[in-house]
Amino acid sequence: MPETIAPRPTATDVRPDVVSRYSGFRKEVQGLRAVAVLLVVIYHVFLGRVSGGVDIFLLISAFFMTLSFVRKIESGRPLAIGRYWLHTFKRLLPLATVVILVTVGLLTEFPESSVAQFRWEALASVFYVENWALASASVDYYAADHSTASPFQHFWSLSVQGQVFLLWPLIFGFAWWVRRRTRISSVPVLAVCFGLIFAASIAYSVVTTETQQAFAYFDTRARLWEFALGSLIALAIPYLNPPRTVRIILGWVGIVSMVSVGVLVDVQGAFPGWIALWPLLSAAAIIVAGNTGSPFGFDRFLSWWPVVKLGDAAYALYLVHWPLLITYLVMMDRPWAGPRSGVAIVIVSIILALVLTAFVEDPMKAWKWPEKAKRRLALVIVACLALVSTAVLSWTAVDAYRTSQLEAEAERNNPGAMSLMSDYQPAADPDAPTLPLASDLGNQWVGLPEECTDEFAADNATVQDFCRQTEKVENPTKTVVVVGNSHLEQYMGAVLPMAEDENWQMVSLLQPGCGLGLEGQSDVCREGNQAALDYVEKLKPDVVLTTSTRGELMDGSQEKIISGLPAVIEDLTEEGIRVVGFRDHARLDYNPYMCVESNGPDDPSCTVPASQVLAPSNPAQELEAIENYRNVDLNDLICPDGQCRPVIGNVHVWLDSHHLTWDYTETMSVPAYDRLYNAITQ
Repeated sequence: MPETIAPRPTATDVRPDVVSRYSGFRKEVQGLRAVAVLLVVIYHVFLGRVSGGVDIFLLISAFFMTLSFVRKIESGRPLAIGRYWLHTFKRLLPLATVVILVTVGLLTEFPESSVAQFRWEALASVFYVENWALASASVDYYAADHSTASPFQHFWSLSVQGQVFLLWPLIFGFAWWVRRRTRISSVPVLAVCFGLIFAASIAYSVVTTETQQAFAYFDTRARLWEFALGSLIALAIPYLNPPRTVRIILGWVGIVSMVSVGVLVDVQGAFPGWIALWPLLSAAAIIVAGNTGSPFGFDRFLSWWPVVKLGDAAYALYLVHWPLLITYLVMMDRPWAGPRSGVAIVIVSIILALVLTAFVEDPMKAWKWPEKAKRRLALVIVACLALVSTAVLSWTAVDAYRTSQLEAEAERNNPGAMSLMSDYQPAADPDAPTLPLASDLGNQWVGLPEECTDEFAADNATVQDFCRQTEKVENPTKTVVVVGNSHLEQYMGAVLPMAEDENWQMVSLLQPGCGLGLEGQSDVCREGNQAALDYVEKLKPDVVLTTSTRGELMDGSQEKIISGLPAVIEDLTEEGIRVVGFRDHARLDYNPYMCVESNGPDDPSCTVPASQVLAPSNPAQELEAIENYRNVDLNDLICPDGQCRPVIGNVHVWLDSHHLTWDYTETMSVPAYDRLYNAITQ
């Protein structure tokens, strides 16, 4: 039997009463937008705390979007979702593009070590994925020192908002489809949809905030409930009509509660969990209060034309205040703005926002040419994306070319550890830059090029996730498995050239922060180590390389043998496997690379005595009593003459506070060749 499809809504199906309930411009809500963005700016500049203003901003955007779509559905007009998407991003992107391009230009004032990462964040921002870029990098949104923050960090919320602008119309489209087939009003359908999203998202948000808050803060899924709440308020608002006195009280209680949340409660580490309900319900109270018509209602202030005007410029103000603040802190080398400079930053931000709104945002909104065809709207969007992409990729390409040119001369101009050899003859150009360049820091992590395959593939999925190998070697003279943490990963820079010369097959099983032991380790490390040892037992390599000691931050007296390592060594050597333990290098409380950028390589603050950060002798020497175990200590090449210097042989030694650069460890291969070869083979 053929399916019966309900006819399209006719004039009799249209509900003018429902449409009228969701109509009308809400000046007080536009004023609320101004208050929300001012909270964000003031808290960023003066307090360095979360205000809840961004969350209110997200709620308001969903509120207005829901009102608009419900009017369309109930009036029988087509939703034109594709055109809505194009129109929305044509409206948002031009102003964002201007701010992003200006900020990219300002990156010339930032530390070179940060510029490459920030350039990619510019690209992530214009493509509305900055929140995921920050989440994957585990950025601390609450860091007290804003001078180290990305000038694009605030785009995380705009990225979340952009993603919701893509998702929400699909939900409205579903409600439109249901109404077309059943003639059921879209309001209850949408209420169920957004209610389910609210419940699922807030539950996910609470759990994720508790377990991995740094990731949850930027996670779109942990924020959907805030948008869903805005949509639910929009659906309910026509049916909420409390007495005037109650509405006056609601308005004042809402604003006092909204402004005080960041002052009364230290929400650091709690957002976006349940605590975000506080500012959102405060905003909801103000929205429900609406236009009281009373001279005593707070809505009178919110509807005041200067406040509404600032609400119109709220998007621009949010865009400009953060890069202006961060650039000021970087140029003045300050961790936060003082009272006078903070006031100046707020005033300049407001002025810039009003100017950009008047001369960029409003003209782009009023520009009729793109609205005549979808392809024209798409052209504006593509042009914005192309402008930012061209700027970022061109700068990146220039840096890559410069790096390749310098690397071609590196053996002469950047000898690194080879300059410590007794027969070294200086031949470097005194004007040659120190390598690696700041733009190349992201490529300084040593890694084997391929996932483990064939006989090197792991049965255990956990091990396979972090198992890497060099390109398969035919008839290798030795199979060498590297098991340990990121410090050992960087030491591989010295081993890999030897492995290639000696025809060794290399395999790595590296877990961040995990020493090779089954006792005294975290649950994650212990489980990973057990899986790695099971893999090694099955593979039966000739040699296992690992770290033998671990130091503590700037305290050489605390350098100890890795907990549980001796028992592991005995088990492996009994299987006939040679174990080589690399003594750990220093863990510093400052970043030598950044210190050199700020003060120069010869500044005393960039160098630390080895006696302060390393034990007087290798604590793992006692392990030499185990047959078939060998120690390797390369700290004389990292801290020669008892001094841990930031630059040796015109090469940066340190990638950060406790990792070596690949460029430097690669130069260690020649002076360390004999001891490495003997430890692994003799």
